[in-house]
Amino acid sequence: MDTADRKRALVTGASRGIGKAVACALASMGYDLYLTCHKNGALLEQLAKELRGQYGIQCNCYMFPIYDESKVAELFQEIAYLDILVNNAGISYVGLLTDMTYQEWREVIDTNLNACFLTCSHAVPGMVRRRRGRIINISSVWGTVGASMEVAYSASKGGLNAMTRALAKELAPSNIQVNAIACGVIDTEMNQCFNGEDMTALIQEIPADRVGRPEEVAELVKFLCAGNEYLTGQIITLDGGWT
Repeated sequence: MDTADRKRALVTGASRGIGKAVACALASMGYDLYLTCHKNGALLEQLAKELRGQYGIQCNCYMFPIYDESKVAELFQEIAYLDILVNNAGISYVGLLTDMTYQEWREVIDTNLNACFLTCSHAVPGMVRRRRGRIINISSVWGTVGASMEVAYSASKGGLNAMTRALAKELAPSNIQVNAIACGVIDTEMNQCFNGEDMTALIQEIPADRVGRPEEVAELVKFLCAGNEYLTGQIITLDGGWT
């Protein structure tokens, strides 16, 4: 395939969990990948090596805080165009608002929301020129209903949901779809803050009687990448019927 015809996708926070599953899913669809992480560079490089070997794709890795404006700009200097942007990188803070420092608040908002502004602002012009592209934001049910002890996380995901809806309206005339997946409890390291007893109690609240798998989120990402072009501006809940 000619280089100009290859499908290209950027996945942030791709070294583990949902981001890793999404990278694997897109690689299986033949996408060349740009993958980022903040701290787990060795894991990301190992993933890239495996995906190159299994699918014969090109896969480039970058390690930096995704809210670093200059680093994001440098990244996009290496990307001629994108077909898919998956904003997955995210962190949480569990604790009382009054115990949280302003720096901790800012880090959550920067990682979960402001970084999405940066990646979108760089990706969108090329998508508009080509009149195609898909932006998929990995959000949370807490962005819709809010969570006690996770005020900053809830606020960041609520902002991401609003951004998704608004940007979808802005880009629909250019045939660019913007959607978000509002995840419930997914089996990732982010949920290791729950002990066994707490997790058992939580699962009892979920009608599906289990937590979700990262691969299930990735399957929905695949659908949004290849599915209906009329589907845009949606916050799609994936939570086993929990909320």
